[in-house]
Amino acid sequence: MSFTRRTFLIGAGSGVSLLVLTACTIDPKPDPSPTPTRTTTGLVPAPAAMERSAWGDDTLARGSVSYMAVGSTMEHREALGSALIDRVFFAGEATSTTNPGTVLGAQLTGNRAADEVTAASDPSERIAIIGAGAAGAEAARVLALRGFDVVVIEARKRVGGRVATVVATDWPFPVELGAWRLSPVTDGDVIAALEQLDVSTVSLDGAAQVFRSPTGETDSDPVSSTAMSTALQWAQGQQRDQSLDDSLDQSGALQTASEYSSGEVLGDELLLQHLASLATIYGADGSELSSWFTVDDTQPSTLVTGGMTRVVAESLEGVETFLSTTVVGVSYNERRVSLRLGTGESLSVDRAIVTVPLGVLQHDGIDFDPLLPFSHRTAIASLGMGTVDAVWLRFDEPFWTTDAVIWNLVGTDDLVTTWFNLEPLTGEPVLVGLVGGDDATRFELLNDDELTAALRETLAPFAS
Repeated sequence: MSFTRRTFLIGAGSGVSLLVLTACTIDPKPDPSPTPTRTTTGLVPAPAAMERSAWGDDTLARGSVSYMAVGSTMEHREALGSALIDRVFFAGEATSTTNPGTVLGAQLTGNRAADEVTAASDPSERIAIIGAGAAGAEAARVLALRGFDVVVIEARKRVGGRVATVVATDWPFPVELGAWRLSPVTDGDVIAALEQLDVSTVSLDGAAQVFRSPTGETDSDPVSSTAMSTALQWAQGQQRDQSLDDSLDQSGALQTASEYSSGEVLGDELLLQHLASLATIYGADGSELSSWFTVDDTQPSTLVTGGMTRVVAESLEGVETFLSTTVVGVSYNERRVSLRLGTGESLSVDRAIVTVPLGVLQHDGIDFDPLLPFSHRTAIASLGMGTVDAVWLRFDEPFWTTDAVIWNLVGTDDLVTTWFNLEPLTGEPVLVGLVGGDDATRFELLNDDELTAALRETLAPFAS
């Protein structure tokens, strides 16, 4: 079962809600009322500047973050990170069993791979690192400090990988199109490193949020967290893993949520928007996410506004790095590793660390000879690779009438329903929209003019 804003399916599951939603401060669901006419886009000016990502369409990423698909396990992540005859090593957030999907998780796996290389070799050896993202940069930093001859090979024209900072004169601060939302629980060390580099961040602690629908508005969602807790708790008692959507349905949480509202905002609409926000974390919809491994955490506490890429670039300082150089093949034996480059040339090294995103491996972006072991291939096929896209809009002056920092659009067919209003935090009229899962795929199909028109309509309710 898959839930969408266009068709909200109330399944016939026989499960009973484990947690009672009536304990929330919510009102009975009101009688349906006609949907008011949408505010015209004339109230929303064309943005003065726009930047957008397209991670799903990026052949060097094929997505933005790994996630636990139904049936996948942490053993798959561990298997993906295991070395090949102590010659080829793997790192990256997809190989993390403690902090998957995070910058810190990527860095920790880079450190782990560096330790594995150190244990298997001596500093006279030449080590190639494929990828200059957070994992590759950390591995390079550690090995260089230990005296190894290190070379980093990066297919992009820049370092950072899925940490992507855009610096332009028509923006008041760097634009982050990749990782930029951090939590002290999962990214504490990254936040500390940013502080040491004097990279500015803004805190969302206590930030106001708003949920706005065609029928009303509320500043809280008392329904979704309880529904999610019910579903995830119910799933833990099942014999087999299943999707988050199925657990919401079969646990009874979905039907219970549909019977309540917060003011004039309907409970089922709030839950759908909660799932849309969750998709901007995992990059996947509830129909794809594992109920056993999904954590219901949609609100970061810190946003980076001073250049996230600096935390990667700092680690590569002084390390030989080749940009715009693609590795398309890795051949290995008990003596050497040969890297086949996109130019047709080859590079021979003693050992190599592969840090390319899971999506690249899933699309056979690198040809391994001999073929990867079955355990690696199983892991690559079992884990999910999701897409989270961002769109940054700068206006000459605010057109909106709310001081809320976090905006949630509910009960609409709009693609981008999760927004951050940076004006109260930075003083600049900048809005950042996030979209994940299937909506991100549709988002990427729109050209800039089509997207601008769609977003002006999306944002129109905040101008009224």
